[in-house]
Amino acid sequence: MLVVLKENSKEVGQEAARIVASSLRANPKLVLGLATGSTPLGMYEELISLHHSAGLDFSQATSFNLDEYLGLPPESPQSFHYFMHSSFFAKVNFSPANIHIPDGALRKDYSAYCDEYERSIKSAGGIDLQILGIGRNGHIGFNEPNSSLASRTRLKELTRETIEDNRKFFPPGMEIPECAITMGIGTILDARRILILATGKSKAAAVAKAIEGPISSSVSASALQLHPDVTFIIDEDAAYALTQRDYYRRVLELTRKYTPEKLD
Repeated sequence: MLVVLKENSKEVGQEAARIVASSLRANPKLVLGLATGSTPLGMYEELISLHHSAGLDFSQATSFNLDEYLGLPPESPQSFHYFMHSSFFAKVNFSPANIHIPDGALRKDYSAYCDEYERSIKSAGGIDLQILGIGRNGHIGFNEPNSSLASRTRLKELTRETIEDNRKFFPPGMEIPECAITMGIGTILDARRILILATGKSKAAAVAKAIEGPISSSVSASALQLHPDVTFIIDEDAAYALTQRDYYRRVLELTRKYTPEKLD
């Protein structure tokens, strides 16, 4: 596990975008696992800028989104479909045929649909680079506390804490979804490489538990300790609760010196 400390959220987005762009240039048919929310927004803005200023080409890439609220049609401004298209896909040359986002408008056959989503990922050759955020309770995707570390794509009930955290994205009076379709922890761990982004002191406790705490289903992000190629990109505020910040900085220096390819 590599921990990259940045000064602020803008630098986090820039570093994440640099790694995604480098991976895409090395493999134009890159399969990306993508996340929504305010944390990766800076990364998407940087990738859009690179597309327009440096010709970064997404035309052969494939994407699979982590999750989607159940009960929201794609055209809803609160849906992750809407977020991804308005914030990223509509501003780069991603092929619509290569974009995969769970269908929150489903009303039945959830298990069969989730199984098919898993098969689609496998048919694409698996995810090369998975982007993640982290919830205040340590969840990744919508894998709430006590999710199985071997879980696959499925329907998941959201905790009250997560629902309240997401309230800011919904207008007053609008009912907030209580369930979502999400990739499982096992699905996420199948990715060849994982980048997890975190900014702000509200994420500091979760980041510390994920990096320095025991592996536990109560903090689903702690399962990332089991993966051979995970990079945390976090700002100083999100690193606040880490006890070994100097050690992580030293590891990063040595990585830059001896294995710089790990940073691409």
